[in-house]
Amino acid sequence: MLDELKPRPGARQPAKRVGRGLGSGNGKTSGRGEKGQGKRSAGRETPMWFEGGQMPLVRRLPKRGFTNIFRKTWRVVNLKSLAVFGDGAIVDVAALEARGVIQRNKAPVKVLGEGDAPKNLTLQVTAASASAIKKIEDAGGKVEIVA
Repeated sequence: MLDELKPRPGARQPAKRVGRGLGSGNGKTSGRGEKGQGKRSAGRETPMWFEGGQMPLVRRLPKRGFTNIFRKTWRVVNLKSLAVFGDGAIVDVAALEARGVIQRNKAPVKVLGEGDAPKNLTLQVTAASASAIKKIEDAGGKVEIVA
């Protein structure tokens, strides 16, 4: 049975035999055209962005701005996302990660004030905006800032 296996019809094509005379259709320059870099043996190995010796686009354009290496990134949570915890819950970073509200990484967590806060919520996060703290305290909860 295994000795009868063969590729599907048309799946395998014979290799193109180039440089075998003018009558073959691929003689003389072997389908590479006339002069130029592409005719050379290493001519097709240029990177995709290579512009033939012309000044590349990335070097023609001016540089703008900079990247601040001291920038602090936050995992942001809005109050409307805390509705999954219900009233009277104690919410910390581990609980937010377990529920899938934030991704698991080492960035600090900040709560912002978009949406309504659940009742009697105890929130233990790295930072919170003034509007988020006000909404949580108005709903009978409290915010604890942990390092």
